[in-house]
Amino acid sequence: MGSFSVWHWLIVLVIVLIFFGRGKIPELMGDVAKGIKSFKKGMSDEETADTTATKTVDHKPEETK
Repeated sequence: MGSFSVWHWLIVLVIVLIFFGRGKIPELMGDVAKGIKSFKKGMSDEETADTTATKTVDHKPEETK
């Protein structure tokens, strides 16, 4: 039971195509790609927020005349 034959994978592919249809699989993969892109964007936004948060600005009081 360690390895699966080619017939096993063909049967699995047919069952997946029956459940999802031909048009649904590319949609699903597109949604997965959008999710990965938004995750990466969120991670980079978090890193830039962390780097800007660690920078400190020293404010000197203005002299009044």
